[in-house]
Amino acid sequence: MRHFLSRRIEQVLSGRATSDGAGVSLTRYLYGPQLQQRLDPFLMLDAFGSDDPDQYIAGFPDHPHRGFETITYMLEGRMLHRDSAGNQGLLDSGGLQWMCAGKGVIHSEMPQQVAGRMEGFQLWLNLPASDKLCEPWYQDIAAEHIPTLTTDSGCRIHVVAGHSQGVAGCIQRPHTEPLYLDVEQPANSPLQHAIVSGHNAFILLYRGRLSIDGHAVAAPAMLILDNPQDSSGVEIEAHSDCRYLVVAGQPLNEPIEQHGPFVMNSKEQIYQAIQDFRNGLMG
Repeated sequence: MRHFLSRRIEQVLSGRATSDGAGVSLTRYLYGPQLQQRLDPFLMLDAFGSDDPDQYIAGFPDHPHRGFETITYMLEGRMLHRDSAGNQGLLDSGGLQWMCAGKGVIHSEMPQQVAGRMEGFQLWLNLPASDKLCEPWYQDIAAEHIPTLTTDSGCRIHVVAGHSQGVAGCIQRPHTEPLYLDVEQPANSPLQHAIVSGHNAFILLYRGRLSIDGHAVAAPAMLILDNPQDSSGVEIEAHSDCRYLVVAGQPLNEPIEQHGPFVMNSKEQIYQAIQDFRNGLMG
């Protein structure tokens, strides 16, 4: 049997506090050209979590997107999605919303609660140049429909996208081949995650403390994993009960040009997106 060659931690990021939408407080871990290039095909990662309704209640009113996909994973809370294609869906605790903006869509994400905790993540996944103007689509997946497996050591793995331990996630995407796992790992247990060699990968640790190849990290933190040739994946040792996301994907190796909610391959395409939005031609 082939020896498991684990990736190592290349960089640890603490994220930056910011706000988006109509004033929703969040922590942004992935942003800007340098990280977008290093973690291609991923463009942005936000984590939000608060017990204070004033920090989330205004939500994300109507706003446009073009050229990429948004993946919203809710740990706690309720969010209502509406978009210009006529879609509507309620994102509830443990659920997933996967939206391909393609050639353009205008949507809103509004909290459906006035008290309690609102916590989750939004990840932006790039589209290849050939698909940036595809027809938009949207999918809601309830928590009970996200495949979950439990290992012999008591680790629970929610397989959102890709494959883990022989279990297929609820979403499979061509070109970028994303892996998206939400992992609950008990203290003092080792766990190996297979990651395709050559795919860029990171871990978002949001509960507890873990180590990779002797490098210990405490939550909250984003861990960029190195990308050595012929690596098998990553081996994680939990020092306390911890919970984290494992995210990986096939880099597109294409130019990235971003202007706010539009992500294309050239400035000319961005200018066109802005003009289309202003002229009411998006969504």
